[in-house]
Amino acid sequence: MSRYRIAVLAGDFIGPEVTAATLDVLNALASGQAWSFDFHEVPFGGHAIDEHGVPFPDVTKAEAHAADAVLLGSVGGPQDHAWNRLPREQRVESGLLALRAELGTYANLRPVKVFEGLEGLSPLKTEVARGTDMLIVRELTGGIYFGKPSDATAETGRSTMVYERHEVERIARTAFETARLRRGHVTNVDKANVLDVSQFWRDVVVGIRDTEFSDVTLEHLYVDNAAMQVVSQPTSFDVVVTGNLFGDILSDLAAVIPGSLGVLPSASVGGTTGLFEPVHGSAPDIAGQDAANPVGMMLSAAMMLRYGLNEVEAADRLEAAVTAAMGEDATRDLGGSRGTAAFTRAVIDHLAP
Repeated sequence: MSRYRIAVLAGDFIGPEVTAATLDVLNALASGQAWSFDFHEVPFGGHAIDEHGVPFPDVTKAEAHAADAVLLGSVGGPQDHAWNRLPREQRVESGLLALRAELGTYANLRPVKVFEGLEGLSPLKTEVARGTDMLIVRELTGGIYFGKPSDATAETGRSTMVYERHEVERIARTAFETARLRRGHVTNVDKANVLDVSQFWRDVVVGIRDTEFSDVTLEHLYVDNAAMQVVSQPTSFDVVVTGNLFGDILSDLAAVIPGSLGVLPSASVGGTTGLFEPVHGSAPDIAGQDAANPVGMMLSAAMMLRYGLNEVEAADRLEAAVTAAMGEDATRDLGGSRGTAAFTRAVIDHLAP
């Protein structure tokens, strides 16, 4: 029997709650399979600061490298928390950046899906939101956030958007390979009409498609038009590939379409080990009340199965079980009646043979 070693970084406030629920579901999913999980929980985030003085201690770093995948719960605390009064390099956010850098993850995958029956939660018209199922592939380690020179004086601010060919090639391959697992359509988003770096980006993406992925359909949108289309015709998108800055903006814009951050998962892949985490925050105001929505965390675990462990059938089963449970009775934050424990039991019931 194969055993997958999973580094579990439970996080803060509701993080441990949605993480525990997800581990229960994963254990139920593994029952009767030719593989199982070996979970190793290690400190990260605010609680790691309390216990070790840093958000990303050496014990967690070592486990992340030893693992087949890293499952991360939501981390951090409210603005007035002592964790946020530390020097910047000691804060939770710096720990997150260090974790991603340590793993070498250069591609962020952000699915945006509207669940059947919950279209009314979307700020968009029901008929516009219905059927939305897109995946935004954002380049995560290059572009204007990391380009040099970058500085500011009293009179001038300067940032530099730079992309090397290998950076664009690898994110393009990720997008095309992912599209092959979905509906075979990639939308490249750039600003090639005014930015030389975007024209370079587009040329490289086209070259990769033409030489390696001719079976995948490719179209291009300028980022301003893409932002309009994401909220006016979200069902027209399958896979979106874009750079760091544009991906940051578009993924947050698209995240409002389902009506709740609680149902959105994410994955950061491309390095030695993938990192899988929900989009939502640590929600201190509902911690310990059996009110946390575990859907984003459970779907992040499904992404771990699909993109991190290549257990596609298991990922399909988990996603189907979560969708079925949502269709019966959603969590309270989505207008349903179920708390964390009741929803978790429902998902496990749907996983039963």
